[in-house]
Amino acid sequence: MQLSIEQVLKRARPVLPVLVIEDVSLALDLARALYAGGVEVLEVTLRTPRALDALAAIRQELPQLLVGAGTLIHSEQFLEAREAGAQFAVSPGCTERLAAAAEDSGLPYLPGVMTPSEILLALEYGYRSLKLFPADGSTSVKMLKSFKGPFTGISFCPTGGVTPDNLLSFLRLPNVACVGGTWLAPSNLVRARAWDQITQLACEARESAARLDQQS
Repeated sequence: MQLSIEQVLKRARPVLPVLVIEDVSLALDLARALYAGGVEVLEVTLRTPRALDALAAIRQELPQLLVGAGTLIHSEQFLEAREAGAQFAVSPGCTERLAAAAEDSGLPYLPGVMTPSEILLALEYGYRSLKLFPADGSTSVKMLKSFKGPFTGISFCPTGGVTPDNLLSFLRLPNVACVGGTWLAPSNLVRARAWDQITQLACEARESAARLDQQS
């Protein structure tokens, strides 16, 4: 049964790793390292020539993971992502063509927004879970607090500027479902095949979030 984007984000909390995979041969080890750290949902960005191949490999070998395609900026990418096995789609913005392509693909879709006008546009297309991009530290925390009043019932996944240092500032907000982050799989650790360190980064994020949940 296909999950809704809300169910995907709930399963991803606290962090949806945003993966930029240059070398397909490292994709499975990277995914396994994150899974060992408690991660169950991954976003493979379509920023590299072999991204779809990496996504397909992870889907085939690690069916226990939910794997989405990110940085979709062209409407045809939704079909390509679905054919590669993507289970959800993420874009840095929201346009009429992207929304139509998402609907045609049948993929759960997390569109990106930055301003109140962009949120209203996404709402017109029926989306109530949105990616806030870019998320610029304390400025974006203040912005999300201000969004809570006029945009009741809207959930956000801040991405692009979230770090271990500001992770909890975002997760404390009631309108944040989870965050997206590249810091769980930095390129230097991936190239070095430092899988234990990547597992540790994932564990630390989950442990920090668990402590926060216990306090609330």
